[in-house]
Amino acid sequence: MKNKKENFADLYTPEGENLSSIPWNSYPRPQMKRGSFFNLNGEWDFYTSESADIDFKKFEEKIILPFPPQSLLSGIHRNIPEEHYLFYRKKFTLPKGFFRGKVILHIGGADQYADIILNGKNIGSHTGGYEHFSFDITETLSEENTLIIRVIDKMSSHILPYGKQSANRGGMWYTPVSGIWQSVWMESVPEKYIESINIKTGADYAEISLSGVSEGKITLKTPEGEIESAISDGKAMIHFKNPKMWSPEEPYLYYFTASAGEDSVESYFALRTLSIEDFGGIKRLCLNGKPYFFHGVLDQGYWSDGIFTPADASCYEKDILAMKSLGFNTLRKHIKIEPEQFYYDCDRLGMVVFQDMINNGDYNYIRDTVLPTIGIKHRNDKKLHRDINCRRAFAEAMEMTVRQLKNHPCICWWTIFNEGWGQFESTENYRKLKSLDETRFIASTSGWFKSGESDVSSEHCYFKSFKPYKSEKPLVLTEFGGYAFAPEGHRFNPENEYGYKKFGRREELSNAIKELYEKDIIPAIEKGLCTAIYTQLSDVEDETNGFLSYDRKIIKVKPEEFLSVSEKIYEKLNLLK
Repeated sequence: MKNKKENFADLYTPEGENLSSIPWNSYPRPQMKRGSFFNLNGEWDFYTSESADIDFKKFEEKIILPFPPQSLLSGIHRNIPEEHYLFYRKKFTLPKGFFRGKVILHIGGADQYADIILNGKNIGSHTGGYEHFSFDITETLSEENTLIIRVIDKMSSHILPYGKQSANRGGMWYTPVSGIWQSVWMESVPEKYIESINIKTGADYAEISLSGVSEGKITLKTPEGEIESAISDGKAMIHFKNPKMWSPEEPYLYYFTASAGEDSVESYFALRTLSIEDFGGIKRLCLNGKPYFFHGVLDQGYWSDGIFTPADASCYEKDILAMKSLGFNTLRKHIKIEPEQFYYDCDRLGMVVFQDMINNGDYNYIRDTVLPTIGIKHRNDKKLHRDINCRRAFAEAMEMTVRQLKNHPCICWWTIFNEGWGQFESTENYRKLKSLDETRFIASTSGWFKSGESDVSSEHCYFKSFKPYKSEKPLVLTEFGGYAFAPEGHRFNPENEYGYKKFGRREELSNAIKELYEKDIIPAIEKGLCTAIYTQLSDVEDETNGFLSYDRKIIKVKPEEFLSVSEKIYEKLNLLK
């Protein structure tokens, strides 16, 4: 991972300093939870090779899952050359009493092409770095088993979505990850079982659809007690006379159990509505029918010791609560999809998520950064990124993202393209996304290049004061700030620091951020601003512009210093209602 030009610090988070022998030893799917759970995280045999052929003599290293091999926590901690195969091996025996009819193997995420071999038999393959996937392995199981997972990362092709990973990391581009980066686990299910759950909700109803079964019942917990609803033709419809709505201030969740034959799963949903309404001639974003100001931070989901993967599932809760303590109600999950634990924690703790799609295609510094910075922010995108395979991969990944995450009430917003990266035919992509999910706000282009249909008018502003303007759509500021302060002893790269304005003392940073909000953001609310997303939650590698240090050990801006700003924002909001 290190080279002659760079001297990166080995920064451990508090959880990484006390890593469990079986990391992430909790059920990975909170919205579809069964009693059956066999975790395969922990130590695996490992090696890398230019050859795709398995060489059992080369399994000489040990790697700790679910951490990518570039990370400290994996125990490997080195770069993996592009086009090299990563081989993982785990020997296991199923626990007594585990088998119920079928056994399903789950992999939360593997970047990018994965092949599964169990007891010498090819089970299946998967393409894509950010989605979970699974296989029925029942027929291939033995009393003693050997599981091999072969993964190769072809990031250099830029066909598949890759986010902010770069082989030449630095500045706003980060260390790439390869291979498995989420939990590997198994569950056992009956011969006929609930394969998936789809949830649609409104202000006073919930429609729950199950695949794999047609009959059963829903047992729902409500403030008035438990109620039951029959599942017929795979669906159950529930109406509420006294609905409790979800919001960051009151994140109420309805928990339920779906039972069908010998199978049952635990899940939940929330009731909330999103709309765009006219107030005094200004279009406003509304939550549950009332104007709402989405007061948030950019959250890239990177960790000093695990890169894509925090040391423990509890790390998400700590990040969320740290931002709530400052008064924030929104996280923009920036060009990354997280394990479901993150979204569950946002659901239950009350944190709105603006979810970005993962970009692919090429990045061009002049086209995508320099020209927009000097004011060229509109462009016809029909002829951009014309590679048919690249376009198809993006469309497939967008559909997968919606399918995987849409049951989570915390997600109130989808971003399709960020700052032109991989952008093409934004109007067509907007319409496709609306057909997949018409219930959430959609920003077709965040920052630039504006060229088509979108629910909002999105701006990024780093190098000058933000000036609100009259817009036919809700006006949103989806990136700004980026002020940097690098705490000694907590910097990833002591030789380089990246940010949009630098400060030498923590107190100077805190005062400057407060001044930025009070001069630019708070006055803009009454003029139409509906959203402000500050960059960012934590430092990331060279970037030192987080509210938290990269290792999460330093809080740069304290609640007692910033809460007054958040209170002023909500006071402005209350005047609009």
